[in-house]
Amino acid sequence: MIDQAAPRPSAASTETRNRDALARLVAIMARLRDPVDGCEWDSVQTFASIAPYTIEEAYEVADAIARNDMPALVDELGDLALQVVFHARMAEEAGLFALSDVLSGISDKLERRHPHIFGDAATGGHHLWEAIKAEERKSQPDQSALAGVALALPALERAAKLQKRAARTGFDWPDIEGPKAKIFEELDEIESASPDMVEEEVGDLIFAIVNFARHLNIDPEEALRKANRKFERRFRLIEQAPGFTSLSLAEQEALWTAAKRG
Repeated sequence: MIDQAAPRPSAASTETRNRDALARLVAIMARLRDPVDGCEWDSVQTFASIAPYTIEEAYEVADAIARNDMPALVDELGDLALQVVFHARMAEEAGLFALSDVLSGISDKLERRHPHIFGDAATGGHHLWEAIKAEERKSQPDQSALAGVALALPALERAAKLQKRAARTGFDWPDIEGPKAKIFEELDEIESASPDMVEEEVGDLIFAIVNFARHLNIDPEEALRKANRKFERRFRLIEQAPGFTSLSLAEQEALWTAAKRG
């Protein structure tokens, strides 16, 4: 338990501790990556081999937040910070960039996208942020409205982002009836699809459901996470029934219905 009477550390003290802690982590990673005396695993990793761990750690951060587990969040944020330092160290070894470039880059971006805080703009907020991002994209080689939507995003999240980007150009249903009708249209297409086309049609159905969720202002990724947790909770309950695997489907369904009421 935190002692509410304990004095808070000064801003200067906190800044010093943060700087020292980051420097320690950077030094540890440099030592681990030493090609002669470093760790046999860490020293041979590449951007590609580490990328899956970076994604995994981001999800573990989100999981700790969802569980409101603050000790776990401290741990998981540390693991995620390690990923940033790890990638930056590999880049520095290759002469590409350093951690200071990463940190300076994000600082510059935050200041640039918040002119109402760090500049002379009178107003700001999310709309200004999006306008500045759109202006920045004009200097990029790919001028599509869909440029920059990362391929590595989870498919549901990427679908929603693609749809939002397209909607900004006016390519969107005027109301929710369009996305709703599209779901039934895609269901019909699955029914009539040839075997080699079923997968594609199922993908179209999922994409349509994401669009429906977007029009309801629902994050489809979060909605599915909650559905997963609900299914897992209920199934763990019903599978405890004696002889569960030998029960008929009707008997298992009856247990499921009871679990839903519980």
